Amino acid sequence: MFGDMMGMMGKLKETQKKVEETKKRMDSVLIDESSTDNFLKVTITANRKITGISIDDALLEDKEQLEDYLILTINKAIAKATQIQESELAAVAKEGMPNIPGLDMFK
Repeated sequence: MFGDMMGMMGKLKETQKKVEETKKRMDSVLIDESSTDNFLKVTITANRKITGISIDDALLEDKEQLEDYLILTINKAIAKATQIQESELAAVAKEGMPNIPGLDMFK
C-alpha cells in the first residue's frame, strides 16, 4: 500500500514539474490576432502577455474607434491564448495523473 502511495506521490511531483515547464513554454507561444479589416494587430503569448500592437494610421484619427478595436481584438487574443494554455495544461495533467479509483475527471 505504501509503495503505491510513494509511486503516486512521485508521479504527482513529476506531473507538477511538467506543468511548470509547460507554463514557461507558453511564454514562447505567440498568438497573432487582427481586427476584421486588419487595421489593428495584436500579438500575445499563450500566458496572456501582450508582446506587440500594430495600429494602422487610419485608426489614429478616431480615438473612440481605436479604443473599440483594441478592446475587441485584445479580448479575442486573450480568449485564444486561454484556450491554448488550458488545453496544453490539461494534456499534461491527464498524462501525469496516477490511476486513482474514483478520480477519473481527466479521462
